[in-house]
Amino acid sequence: MDTVHCIETLNLALGKYGKPDIFNSNQGSQFTSNDFSKILKNCGISISMDGRGHCLDNAKMERFWWALKYENIKIMDYVSLAQLRLGVQSYVNFYN
Repeated sequence: MDTVHCIETLNLALGKYGKPDIFNSNQGSQFTSNDFSKILKNCGISISMDGRGHCLDNAKMERFWWALKYENIKIMDYVSLAQLRLGVQSYVNFYN
């Protein structure tokens, strides 16, 4: 992921879902960049980041992402973005 992609995705999410009170992320460079942070601050969104090198701060979500990656995406033979979206949606429903 790069900053530009994350900014585009953030803007799409803000347009579709509105402004959250808090944006939580890890300390990846794309999320700590001035451009990304400026958008959040200009929208009045509080920034929350997990501790650097502390994966246990967000253990439940880290476990979910691991499961999605290794129990679904890596073993399925998705050939299109539409199939991937449906597959991930189905897995999220199963996981929950």
